This record gives sequence, C-alpha cells and structure tokens, in this order.
Amino acid sequence: MKAALYYGPEEVRIENTDVPEIGPGEVLVRVGAALTCGTDFKTFRRGHPLLIKNIPSPFGHEMSGTIVKVGDEVSGFTPGMRVVAANSAPCGQCFFCRRSQHNLCENLEFLNGAFAEFIRIPEKIVNCNLYRVPQTLSFREAALSEPLACVIHCLDKLRITPGEVMCIIGSGPLSLLMIQVAKLHQAKVIVVGRSHDKLEAAEDMGADCVINVRLAKDPVAEIKAVCHHGYGADLVIEAVGSKATWNQALGVVRKGGRICLFGGCPQGTVFEADAYRIHYEQISVHGVFHYTPDYFVKALGMLAEGKIQVNPLITHECRLSELNQIFIPGVLHNPLKVVVIP
Repeated sequence: MKAALYYGPEEVRIENTDVPEIGPGEVLVRVGAALTCGTDFKTFRRGHPLLIKNIPSPFGHEMSGTIVKVGDEVSGFTPGMRVVAANSAPCGQCFFCRRSQHNLCENLEFLNGAFAEFIRIPEKIVNCNLYRVPQTLSFREAALSEPLACVIHCLDKLRITPGEVMCIIGSGPLSLLMIQVAKLHQAKVIVVGRSHDKLEAAEDMGADCVINVRLAKDPVAEIKAVCHHGYGADLVIEAVGSKATWNQALGVVRKGGRICLFGGCPQGTVFEADAYRIHYEQISVHGVFHYTPDYFVKALGMLAEGKIQVNPLITHECRLSELNQIFIPGVLHNPLKVVVIP
C-alpha cells in the first residue's frame, strides 16, 4: 500500500509499505478520507513530543473509512462497516483515568497513519474510541470528529453563558469550529487573525467581529474596544500556540474573565504573566489538551445532527500521492482543511 512516512522536520515521503497485519483485538480500516490539521503542520515543521515516537513514523491522525478485516476477538464491528477512529485511547486505570481525566492518561496510546491507504486500529482504540459512522455523514464529515472533540473540551472548560463576549485569537480551522460551537451557546464572538481569507471565512461562520492584526495599529486596544465598551472580553481562547499570543490573551481579557490556552507552544517555552492581573483582577487561566472519549462521542453526534458546517472549513481535495504539494518545506502558513483521498 502507499503511505506517508515522517522522517524528520520538513521531510515526509510517500512510500510503498506492507498492509498492516492485525492482532486478535484489532481492526484494519481502508481509509476513505483523511484531513490535514494544524497539528500535522506543526509536526511537519518541528516534530511532536507525543505523536512521533520513532523515525520513520506514520503521519496524519484525522480519518474515517471502511473496515476490511477484524481480529478474532473483536465484537461489535464487522467488515464493510463505516467507522471513524479517534487518534488515542486512555488506559482507564492510571491515576488520572481514575479521576476521569482521561486526556491526561499516563499511558495514552496515540494513533498516527491517517495518510495511507490502510490503517491498523489498535485494540485499546477499538475497545473505547472506534465508532460507527451515521449514514447521514460522509467520510470527510466524520473525520472532523477529532478536532471538534478538542473544541468542545475547550469550550466546556470555559463554561460559556449566553451573551458573553468571546475573543478567539487565531483564525485557523479549529477557530472556525469554535465560532460555531460558541454561537450555539449564544455568545458574541470576536476573531483575531492575520489572514484576510481566513477572517472572511470566520465572518461566514458567524463571527460578530473580525480584527486583522496586520492592519491594526494597537491590536490589544482595538480588541478591547469592541468588548463591553473597552472592558475586555469575558472569555479569551488563544488558538495559535505562540508566546506572543499567550501574552496578548492576558492583555484583552476583562477583570474576572477566563482564558483558555488552547494552542500548544514548543516544549520548553517559558511564559511570563502579570501576577497583579491574575491575582487582583481575578483572572482564571486554563490549559486544555486533547479530549476524552465522551467529547468525541459528543462531536460525532453534533456532526450527525447537522449542527456544524463542514464544507466551509475545507479548501480542496488532494490525492495521497500529492501530499507533498500540501506539506511544503519553508512554507509557514497553513491552509484550512485539505481532504486527502488515498
């Protein structure tokens, strides 16, 4: 079969490899559609501390497809069934799992390899994070369950109430999902970004206001000006993953507001915050990572119910053989979502 393999920063090769053999508790899936993700682009440029364990490594993690083979000990899944797999599974037994923090599991097993013709679904994922795709959903729509699960986790952490002002720093595909979920909670949404096209897409998704930091003389002042007449946003989500935008998040939140640091920075990044603001102005700062099986189920359900628009997030399709036209060395900007068809 053909598969994309990650060899190091800015080096992905399409190679002929063996179709994976499966164990008694595993499932083999023919990939119907895979999606690119901001995490894939970060991994392409600098590697990843959790997703990349060995070199070369399978690449890509958002996918759905059709079961072609099941292990002897698998129940509930049969060949021909359309499925979507989460890209991880918790152990259910460690310190964190016992406290229902499954996304922080000490033994979290990750799945890479969506950019391939076939993918082996490990037993842990088969047991707790593999789901039948509703007939109403296409493969590309079902594959969006993984990023949407991350978004639902983030917004659940912030506990939005109707009428609150949310500022999203970043205008990538996950920000476009955040807009849609926030509007379901009746929030006013402001999106801050650098790309004219992505900010236009944010408006199409329902953003009440967009601010292009390339054109703003004082981005923080302009953001606060549209939030409660200068007081600042009730909620701020940093969805870029840089020290500068983490600092910007602290600058635009109001007294008593909440910040969610959603974008991951490189390991070793040191973030300095104004202790006065956090203490005396009672600002809550949350980190959020990944998702739990419950959030994945919620995401798949929202997609099946038609609550989330998918097509506006997708720029185009490409074949697996054309993947190197998407992941290009030296190119620092990311597209929205690209559908990769084996």
